[in-house]
Amino acid sequence: MAVSAGGDDSTPMSDINTTPLVDVMLVLLIIFLIAVPVVIQTVEVKLPDVSFDATTTKPENVSLSVRGGPGGTCEVYWGLTKVNSNELLERAVAKLRLEIDKQGGPSAPGLELPEVHIRGDVNTPYRCIGGAVFQMQQAGFSRVGFISQPPPGGAVVRS
Repeated sequence: MAVSAGGDDSTPMSDINTTPLVDVMLVLLIIFLIAVPVVIQTVEVKLPDVSFDATTTKPENVSLSVRGGPGGTCEVYWGLTKVNSNELLERAVAKLRLEIDKQGGPSAPGLELPEVHIRGDVNTPYRCIGGAVFQMQQAGFSRVGFISQPPPGGAVVRS
C-alpha cells in the first residue's frame, strides 16, 4: 500500500515503484551470467607458454630479413644484400651444397645442415615471409626458424 505525503488521502500517488523492475533486471542478469558460458562452445586446447630459446648463431647459418616494400612488394635481404626470388633460391642451393661438401658429401655420417633464421618486420605481409620460407625449403633447408624479440621483462627461459 502506497503512502501519500500529502494531506488528502483520496489523490493517487504519482511516484513509480521501481523495486519490482530492479528485481526483474537482477534476475535476468543472473540468468544471462549463468547461460552465456554454456552457449559458448570451444575446443579445449593447451596453448604454449610464452618463452624463447636463445639463438646460437653459427657462421654457416643463413640470416634472412624480410619486409614489405612499396606498392605491396616484398623485400628479402640475405645478410645485408637485397635479393629477388631467383637469387634467393640460387644462393640457398649454392650455400647448402657448399656446407654438405665441407662435411664430406651427402652420405657423410653426422651431417649437420645449416639453419635459416628469418627476421620479419611486424608489418610484413604473410605472403612475403611465406615465400621466403618456401624458397628456402625448395633449396633443401629443413630447419627454418623465426627470430623475434620478446617483450621486456616478459621472457621466460625454458629449463
